[in-house]
Amino acid sequence: MNTQQLIEMEKKYIAPNYKPLDVVIASGNGAWVVDVEGKKYLDCLAAYSALNQGYVHPRVLNVMIEQAKKCSLTSRAFRNDQLPFYAKELCELTGFEMMLPMNTGAEAVETALKAARLWGYEVKKVAEDQARIMVFSGNFHGRTTTIVSFSDDPDSYGKFGPKTPGFDIVEYGDIEAVKKAVTPNTVAVLIEPIQGEAGVRIPPEGFMKELEGVCRANNMLFICDEIQSGLGRTGKMFAHQWEGVEPDLVCLGKALSAGFYPVSAVVGKKSVLGLIGPGRHGSTYGGSPLACAIAREALKVLVEEKLIEKAAELGGYFMDKLKAMKSPHVKTVRGRGLWYGIDLHPEAGGARRFTEALMKKGLLCKETHTHTIRLAPPLTITKEDLDWAAATLYEVLEHKG
Repeated sequence: MNTQQLIEMEKKYIAPNYKPLDVVIASGNGAWVVDVEGKKYLDCLAAYSALNQGYVHPRVLNVMIEQAKKCSLTSRAFRNDQLPFYAKELCELTGFEMMLPMNTGAEAVETALKAARLWGYEVKKVAEDQARIMVFSGNFHGRTTTIVSFSDDPDSYGKFGPKTPGFDIVEYGDIEAVKKAVTPNTVAVLIEPIQGEAGVRIPPEGFMKELEGVCRANNMLFICDEIQSGLGRTGKMFAHQWEGVEPDLVCLGKALSAGFYPVSAVVGKKSVLGLIGPGRHGSTYGGSPLACAIAREALKVLVEEKLIEKAAELGGYFMDKLKAMKSPHVKTVRGRGLWYGIDLHPEAGGARRFTEALMKKGLLCKETHTHTIRLAPPLTITKEDLDWAAATLYEVLEHKG
C-alpha cells in the first residue's frame, strides 16, 4: 500500500490523538529511515530511542531474538535469571544503589511520585494525604491522569479533570519562586534537567545546584526525570551531571531499550526505593526477562560504542554549524550534546511549515510550542550525516520566505 492509503486507514481506525508528519516509516539503516515508497529521511526525531541505528541496532536485535526464544515473561510469583544482572549493571553504570523496573516513562514517573509520597509519610512524617510535590512550568512527564494534573499545557490537562491534588507548579529556572513555594508538607521536587517537549529548554547556569541545596535544607527529595535527557543524549550519562548534582531518584526510559521494547526504571537511593515493600507496587511486564535482556544490551552498546563521548564531540560540532546559520527567521539556537532547539521569531509563521519543508527534503525533525524546531539525532549518527543536515537546514531556514 502507498502512503496515502495507509494514512486514510489510520484516520478511519485510530483515535486522532497526535498530528504526525505524513511519512510512513517502513525500515531503517544507520541514522536514516525509509518510508513505504522508498524515500530516505535523516532521522532527527530520535529522542525516543537515542541509541537506535535506523530503529534496528543489530546487537540489541540479536539479543531480543535469542531471549524471546527462551523466555519472554514470567509470573511475578517467580524470579527470572535476567533481572538480577540487569539491576546490578544498571545500578553500577549509573552510580545508584537500587532500581525498580517498569515499562513506560510515565510509569517510571508515577513510581517516583509514589515513592516520594511514601517517603514523606514514613520518613519525613508529613500528615497522611498532605504530601506536596513541586514541579515546573513547561514540564512534560507523561500522559497519565496524575501527571497531566500538574501540566500547564491546556492540550495535556484540558477536560481530563478533576485534577489530582498535591502538586505545586513553579517557574522553571526561578530559584526564588522555588524557595517561596516550599511548605512543611513539600516532600519532593520533580524536574527535567533539560525540558525536551518544551523545546530543549535549559535552566540558568547554577539553578540545578541551588535547587539541590533547597531540597537538602528543607528535607525534600530531589527527583530528576531523565527519560529524554538521560543515557548519553546531552554528552554525559545524565543531564543533571552538567551541574554535579546528586538526585535521590532518577527516572529512565526511552533509550533504555534502544527503541525495541517498552522499558523504563527508577534508580535511586535505597533509603527511598527500599520503602516499597512486596505488594505495594509492581507491573506485569516490568522487569520481564525480555525487557531485561534488551536493556542490558542497550546499555552495553551505549558504553562499548562510546556513544556518550560521541554525543559530546559531534554535539559541539553540529552546534557550531547551527550557530553559523544566517536566517532572518531564527531567534536563538541552544542545545547540549546531540539535542537542539531552534527558536524562530513569531513573524516566521510558526515552526510547523519549516518542519514540513524539511521533511520534503528528507530531514525529519519536530516543531514544539509553535515557534521552536527540535532536533534529536540518534547517537549513532555520523559527521557526514550532520553536514548534510546542516546544509538542508541552511537551505530551508535561510531561503524559505
